[in-house]
Amino acid sequence: MQAKRDMANEIVETKAIEQVSDSLYKGVSDIIDNARQEVVVYVNKHSDLMFWHIGHYINGDMGYKQYSAYGSKILATLSQRLTARYGKGYTYTAVTRMMKVARFYSDEEMFATLSQTLTWSHFLELVTIEDNNKRLFYQQMGIAEHWSVRQLRDKQDEMAYERSLIAVKPEDEIVKTLEKVTPTHMEPDVVLRNSYVLDFLGLNGYYSEEELEDAIAKQLEAFILELGQGFAFLERQKRFTIDGTDYYLDLLFYHRKLKCLIAIDLKLGKFKPQYKGQMELYLKYLQKYDMQPDENPPIGLLLCSEGNTEHIELMMLNEDHIKVAQYLTCLPDKQWFIDKLNRSILIAKEYNDNR
Repeated sequence: MQAKRDMANEIVETKAIEQVSDSLYKGVSDIIDNARQEVVVYVNKHSDLMFWHIGHYINGDMGYKQYSAYGSKILATLSQRLTARYGKGYTYTAVTRMMKVARFYSDEEMFATLSQTLTWSHFLELVTIEDNNKRLFYQQMGIAEHWSVRQLRDKQDEMAYERSLIAVKPEDEIVKTLEKVTPTHMEPDVVLRNSYVLDFLGLNGYYSEEELEDAIAKQLEAFILELGQGFAFLERQKRFTIDGTDYYLDLLFYHRKLKCLIAIDLKLGKFKPQYKGQMELYLKYLQKYDMQPDENPPIGLLLCSEGNTEHIELMMLNEDHIKVAQYLTCLPDKQWFIDKLNRSILIAKEYNDNR
């Protein structure tokens, strides 16, 4: 009998030890895993800064010699010696990339701040963008929306900058607006686009506004992804009753970072001036009856199947809370977006000069 009791006590003790051991193991494992993760972050951060210092030092030491054939030979010899001593991370390509990053991000403090959220691979991708405003757009949006390097490349392939409303603004306004972008703050001209590709709707030939709306409703997830991050769908065919007359807004969304309602109206053909008055009515109603105390005033987005930039500039729509964009039911080539952006910039510049 005593033996059975001893055996039972031993089993209980063993289980208690295992439970305590499991708890200790989990706790200690968490400490080790967290410490290792911190070490990885620390090492990566200081590696990035080391790479920047290498590039900065070479740029300063070589000056313009780096762009000559003679300079290329010097860099090739340097990279061979560094590789022999430190390994493959110092190839000719790697060293010239360090120089390029240090040249484009010449301020050490700014680079150190950015490297807290962007990896070295992000910087290598960003410095392939020659246009300063375009690079700043992808840099700031990458930080704000936590893009991976792959997402950064995808956004460039999608012509995200060329399709943004901010791209046609004067340079100083572009910079000022983009510098305000943070993970918790966005501006409408950065979030909204001048064109949306809705090729996933499967619409061909002639279709009505109702058929377009039905197709969007069926493909709502894909439509929201095309709109961008932060959009939440609220209502379809929202009814406004004003002086006994019923009006219907096609789509109502909310944007988390803009902290406001987004009213979307779908139109066939080009933008017409009367659309502005109708959207203004919707926005006034939403502001009076639907906007919450902690929200910003609502924004209207008119999606038209054809573009007419000059009308939009003359009516100063994109300077107001009403934005106009073109939607495309088939994906054009990249040159189409570039031509559209160049034309929009030219019209905007002529309008500002005349004003």
